[in-house]
Amino acid sequence: MPKVTIHLFHLFTAILILTGLSRSQDFENSSVTSVPELEFYPGVFTGLDVLQEMQFKPLSGLNLAILTNQTSVNREGIHLLDLLASRGEEIQVEVIFTPQHGFLANATQEVTVAEAGYESFHGAPVRRLWGGEMRPKINDLAKVDLILVDFQDPGTRFFSFMTTATKVMEIAAFLDIAVMVLDRPNPMNGIVIDGPIVRSQYQSYLGYHLVPIRHGLTVGEYSIMINESGWIRQGDRVALNVVPMVNWKREMWMDETGIPWVHVATNIPDLTTLLAYMGMGLIEGTNLSCGVGTDSPYLLVGAPWIREKIIVESLRRKGLEGVEFSPAVFNPDSLSTIVSRPRYRGEKCGGVRILITDREKFSPILTAATILSVVSAHYPRRFRWEDEAYVDKLYGHDYLRIFLAQERDPFKLPATWSHDVMKFSQFRKKFLLY
Repeated sequence: MPKVTIHLFHLFTAILILTGLSRSQDFENSSVTSVPELEFYPGVFTGLDVLQEMQFKPLSGLNLAILTNQTSVNREGIHLLDLLASRGEEIQVEVIFTPQHGFLANATQEVTVAEAGYESFHGAPVRRLWGGEMRPKINDLAKVDLILVDFQDPGTRFFSFMTTATKVMEIAAFLDIAVMVLDRPNPMNGIVIDGPIVRSQYQSYLGYHLVPIRHGLTVGEYSIMINESGWIRQGDRVALNVVPMVNWKREMWMDETGIPWVHVATNIPDLTTLLAYMGMGLIEGTNLSCGVGTDSPYLLVGAPWIREKIIVESLRRKGLEGVEFSPAVFNPDSLSTIVSRPRYRGEKCGGVRILITDREKFSPILTAATILSVVSAHYPRRFRWEDEAYVDKLYGHDYLRIFLAQERDPFKLPATWSHDVMKFSQFRKKFLLY
């Protein structure tokens, strides 16, 4: 596909989505809080900032359960739990829930809430909703009046955070407990939609809802979509209230908002890495290293049996927009207490370093597919899908594997999900708050 065709495809997508923007509206099962006049102040106010401006009055006298992690900070970088602790006995925190990674001290080190210092502030038990305990237990919510949800979603479908939020909404609906979501932006802007919608037979914790890989929704919008569409288990609905942001525009990237960047997960230390991960995360379903265990996770791809110059020359000839490639030799030694045994640890890998030169033109999914196509073409006996079921769950169905097995031009792959993009852009209109 020529460069101009790719550019027009993304332009068409952007125009299509922009025509569907709307302001907050009435919902059948969800509500949006009326916010103070903050439009004349600089920077974006998250839902947490807005709630703070309201002096947390909507929470006064309530017993709370809170779903949170390290990303729940205000404009000054102060965490939600610190802010609530400063309110004294006015607000009682009964239990704290965390999603997959718990609290992270930094992009490569996981710590417990107690180690982060928050448990002692509130005397509340802490439950990590992962592994054997995917949703809150009924006993943990016995005294709870409201479940407060605040975290930064990465904006990529195969992250588990919104799945965890759904499980919380599920038990809240069962127990008739209200849920309040503090809205946060999509870090990679709210305009671009990209990638296929997950097919129902491939739904999992990595693709729990029928959305594209890049959905362009805020946390609040996604929560309303889940609730209004009956995506909670057995079609239940919950009494959901969203505290919206102020001054956020859909075209904004996270680094244009003034909101402090806090790493969203292990091995994703910054916004550039997060953008790359949206595509390079698919490589985790192969026998290639995607740089985990190095200081450039998801910006390196390689293996001990790859000759880096051959792959780089082939990729440069593809003419991908917004990205440059250079030869790389790296050793995936472990830099993380979480990923203690990264693929090819201690082995010298040849491969490619990815440099994103224009994030507006860069297509993470197409870039990843092109890398896989080039590597599999040059090393048909070496390259393999490490776990077909895993990569299919990441991608949303088995078409990526089939497409590459047929040795088709990866530049034709976006056309296979263009209908999904158009369908979802129409579907999501009624849930957009900005």
